[in-house]
Order: sequence, then C-alpha cells, then structure tokens
Amino acid sequence: MAIRMTDTTDYQRVVDGLVKLLTVEKRASDIYMGSAQKGGVGRVFGGQVIAQALQAAQESIGDAKIAHSLHAYFLRGGREGAPIEYRIERDFDGRSFANRRVVASQENEDGTSTPILNLTASFQKPEEGLEHDDAPMPDVPDPDTLKPDMQVRREMADAMGDKLGEEQIKLMLRPRPIDMRTSDALHWMNSEKREPRSHSWFRAAASLPDDPNLHRAVIAFASDYTLLGTSALPHGLSWMRGELTGASLDHALWFHREARADEWLLFATDAPWSGGGRGFNRGRIFNREGQLVASVAQEGMMRRRVKKG
Repeated sequence: MAIRMTDTTDYQRVVDGLVKLLTVEKRASDIYMGSAQKGGVGRVFGGQVIAQALQAAQESIGDAKIAHSLHAYFLRGGREGAPIEYRIERDFDGRSFANRRVVASQENEDGTSTPILNLTASFQKPEEGLEHDDAPMPDVPDPDTLKPDMQVRREMADAMGDKLGEEQIKLMLRPRPIDMRTSDALHWMNSEKREPRSHSWFRAAASLPDDPNLHRAVIAFASDYTLLGTSALPHGLSWMRGELTGASLDHALWFHREARADEWLLFATDAPWSGGGRGFNRGRIFNREGQLVASVAQEGMMRRRVKKG
C-alpha cells in the first residue's frame, strides 16, 4: 500500500515557490538576477545556485540547443536573504554545440560584489546517434512503498527532541519542494558505519509546468541532496548531529535524456574515496523505467567537528 505524507502542508504552493525561485530575471544583456529563497536561513543551498546559474545559461541560448552538461566550482558560501547576480560569457556558439560561462555573485554591504560560484554549461542541438545504455538500475523498493523522508524527519525530531536545538528542529521540518524517499538509512538517520552507497527516489512534491528547461533545473537542484552525505556513511558521522563540518567544492552534471522532475527518479550514489579533509561522490539518476537520465559527480570538504572545551 502506498504511504503518503500525513502533514497538512500545501505542497503545490511550496513547489510553485521553487518554480519562482528558479525563474531568473533578465536585468541587462547577459545579466540575470536570481531571487532569494523565502524563509531561508544561513548559507544558500548549493543546488539553488547551480539551478539558477543553469537557468541563466539556458535563457541566453534559446530553444535550438539544450543543456547536456554543466561543471561548477563553489568559491564561497552564499548568504540567504540576498539576491544573486548571474553574468554570462558566450564563449562558443557553433552549429551543433554552444558553451556558456556563468559567474554567480552577491553584493556586499559596501557595494562591492563577491563571486560565489563559477559554472560552465554546454549545449547541443538534438540529433540522432549511436546508442547504448550499460548502467542497470539498482534493485530497490518501489517509492510508493517507502516513507517520505519528511515523515522520517518528523519521527526523528520526536525521538530526539531533547537532544536537538529548536532552530535545528525547525530546519529539519521545514517543508521541502522535493519529495524524497530513501530505501536505506542516510548518514543522518543513524550512527552505524556502512558502505558508502545510498538509494533515494525523488520528485517535485507537486506538479511542475511543462517546460523542459525548468525540469532540468529542478533535477540540477535536487542533485545536490544526499550526495556529499554518501562519503560520510563509512564513518558513521553526520552533519545533522553536529559531528561534521563540510561544504561542496565542485559539482558536475551530465544530462543523458529528457525526464520530468515531477515524476519519480532514482538517485543512486556512491563514494569511492575520502581523505585529506575531502570526500568524492558519484551519482546516477534513473527514471522509473530503468533508463539512465543523468550522471553526477561532486567533491566536498568533510572534516570531523572538533568539540570545544
């Protein structure tokens, strides 16, 4: 029997907010502005900056070519509450391929601007070609049989309420536009050391408009969830429990075929290496038919938190 969310959140409204967040505004030739997330606190979610930068690049291309890959470097942590400017450089426009370079910056109190992310995106005019698909989808439970991660978070907050601060619980239970359902325990769910592999289904928590560019942007947004946490699994440590400090350093994403982000997609991640204060993570995204939709790779800073006193 399918397990459904039991809270009363209007998830269509939450997802509409995500659509608005990922809709960048053109301010001048090749300059776009991304709005701040409503109610956001602390550091900007890296998936938001990647998705907004991709949207800015897509806006500058037109409809003839579609994004097939992006490579990004996080330079500094962006701050919530302030808009982000995206400046485009048109490095290449060919008959089949095109390239856009994007610099994301935030304005400081003194009026200067600080870059927080560099992203390069490549675009291709659709064409027929040689095909093979040698990436079998892992055998995992169907998403309709799994608890929503938000329900697991509520259960965890109830069980650990005396050990978690009020702000931490508020952040844990903030409604999210992405419905995720995990078939095995993520790093924040327990402290047992386990293999660096995880499998989570995800989709927008409500319907999205029929815009392929938006669906790519939402997939890019969601591809930053759970990824760095995979490299924490062999160590039995968690950011949520305050045992680690970390930040994404770079992010690469390849789009292999079209997919709707409001239909179930499986995010299968693994982390073949960690060391030197960093963790390396890979991800494969499949549609429900078992076809490979996208591939992801990310390295992030990962350090054991030193307790004061």
